[in-house]
Amino acid sequence: MREANKIRDFDWTLLLLVLSICSMGIIEIYSATRANALAGMHWKQFWWVVIGLACMLVVSRIDYHTILDQAPLLYLVGLAGLVLVLAIGERRFGHKSWIAIGGYTLQVSELVKLIIIVVLARFYSEVRTDRLSLLDLGKAGLLTGLPVGLILLQPDLGTTIMIVPIAAVGAFLVGIQWKHAVAFLLIGALLLPVGWSLLKPYQKERIHTFLRPEENPRGAGYQTQQAKIAVGSGGFWGKGIGKGSQNQLGFVPVRWSDFILAALAEEMGFVGVLVTLLLYMFLLRRLVQNAQWAKDRSGMHIVMGVAAVLGVHVFVNVGMMIGYVPVTGIPLPLMSYGGSSTLFVFMALGLVMNVRMKRFVN
Repeated sequence: MREANKIRDFDWTLLLLVLSICSMGIIEIYSATRANALAGMHWKQFWWVVIGLACMLVVSRIDYHTILDQAPLLYLVGLAGLVLVLAIGERRFGHKSWIAIGGYTLQVSELVKLIIIVVLARFYSEVRTDRLSLLDLGKAGLLTGLPVGLILLQPDLGTTIMIVPIAAVGAFLVGIQWKHAVAFLLIGALLLPVGWSLLKPYQKERIHTFLRPEENPRGAGYQTQQAKIAVGSGGFWGKGIGKGSQNQLGFVPVRWSDFILAALAEEMGFVGVLVTLLLYMFLLRRLVQNAQWAKDRSGMHIVMGVAAVLGVHVFVNVGMMIGYVPVTGIPLPLMSYGGSSTLFVFMALGLVMNVRMKRFVN
């Protein structure tokens, strides 16, 4: 009877949405890589999805309160992993973010995002007041700032952008005082010149290109310009799978990962993009519903942390396609090729399933 209840309480609607997005991603990865040296990459992504589903099932069976109890240990493990990356990590695309393990590479910062969700969920759930004090905000900032600082040293600005919203959403849900929020925004604005001075030359170039893309169409602005061309050339119905010229001829950069939505727009058209964005909208809506159904504050914070990360991922990636956001190397969750990012999303969704299945347990 207990196993039957677990099967019934599993969020099959959420799983259907996830698998639908993954399927569209695998189809587009196949189309983007079928005629070049990367042919067969879609099968690798298929197996990452299968492994991700297994990880999601395992995480969903472990009581999330047990995971929350281990939050301090997980936090230390995450920090140690980031330090290890800086010491012996592999450098790719200008980032020293990967560690080689048995012939595969692991992006530790993806795992750290999941750890931060758990750590901040425990911290915010232990706040017993209606409003966060300045001391509480300082503690949350420190918990977030240490891993963010280590990730910036890689340097990986994109992953940093994904972690900050977890703390911000949690603070909003607990209750941040407006004067504190304004103060933090002002401090952030005042620190912008310092942040600019710390950026690498290629990061500054990306921001400059975002503001004036027409000045460097063959340099840093190439990615955005080609993505826009692909999106516009798809029309309403698209050119068909495997028939997009920008995609098949390789003009769209990293079209199996960061710019997969541009490739999809060319081959599936406005209709394909609309279906994709609706799937993401329903996915985020379902996550918010599960947060509302959580039996305690810690469960609610876990689910909303996952929703915050995925929501910002989608917003930034889509913004990159149309030139409204600087190119930051943020993949589209569940669609873009990548083992570490795929496993992170499925493990995060496993936590969501965990919270859902425990909502009626005393």
